[in-house]
Amino acid sequence: MKLKMMMMVAVFFVTTFVSAYSVPYYNKDSKTYTFKVKINGSTREITFNGSTTGTAHCPPTADIAEIESSCGWVKVKNGQKITIKDGCITVN
Repeated sequence: MKLKMMMMVAVFFVTTFVSAYSVPYYNKDSKTYTFKVKINGSTREITFNGSTTGTAHCPPTADIAEIESSCGWVKVKNGQKITIKDGCITVN
């Protein structure tokens, strides 16, 4: 019973992780940024840690999202790599 419950929890987390919009990034700034993201008509927030390379996630899944940085809105495809420098996003 315990094993079955653990498997159900694992499937839930994997499904949630896979169904999220994700964007690999390199943040050249030491500051952590939280930007607004428009996905499928709704606005959410996504956080990019400072001075690091990583992948930021934001539900729900989408092919394209618009992310607002200090330099304006940028369209980014799901899984497309970006770089953050001086608070601005550039798509690689």
